[in-house]
Amino acid sequence: MTVPLPPLPPAPDEGFRPGGRSIADIVEHEHRQLLDLLERLTGPGPVADEQLAVLTAALSRHLSAEEQYLLPAVRAAVPAFAAQVDRILDGDAALLGALRRLAEDGPVEVAERVHRHVDEVGTLIAALRAAATEEELIRLGNRLEIAEEAAPTRPHPDTPATPPWNRVVEPALGVVDKVRDAVSGRPTYLADLPDEPRD
Repeated sequence: MTVPLPPLPPAPDEGFRPGGRSIADIVEHEHRQLLDLLERLTGPGPVADEQLAVLTAALSRHLSAEEQYLLPAVRAAVPAFAAQVDRILDGDAALLGALRRLAEDGPVEVAERVHRHVDEVGTLIAALRAAATEEELIRLGNRLEIAEEAAPTRPHPDTPATPPWNRVVEPALGVVDKVRDAVSGRPTYLADLPDEPRD
């Protein structure tokens, strides 16, 4: 095993292939979805409050899960990218700050920061694909998806951004955010938008 994984049950045998999608495929798919939504939000026409709420929730979950699993995996598997991981963490904090001001400032700054994030993380994904086995990528993908479901749906730029503390604090904040979302009826998934494909 080349990539240190979070504690997982041992694989039954050498030829075992876990089920699920690789972390690289999941992150790339989510990046495309976020960019598509931002393209609509920054284009002509009105921006609905529901669209801003979904963007905020989807991006908050995405960044939280990347910081819990993707970035530590890259740091461990490809130490030459440690400085780039640090820059991405700084950029993520700034992106969460911009996301907090989204309703007042509009989506342009968020869109610029997301484009930068996608480009920088794309480089890390290529390096991780080269360093890790497909089984490791799938197991990390499974952990990423679990982390996203427990992640906050609102930006919290002042929380810890690296393990182990982000794996403790962010799920707790996620519970609080989800209660607030349920009470207010706030949409938080792309599938909640009427014009979104349900994939």
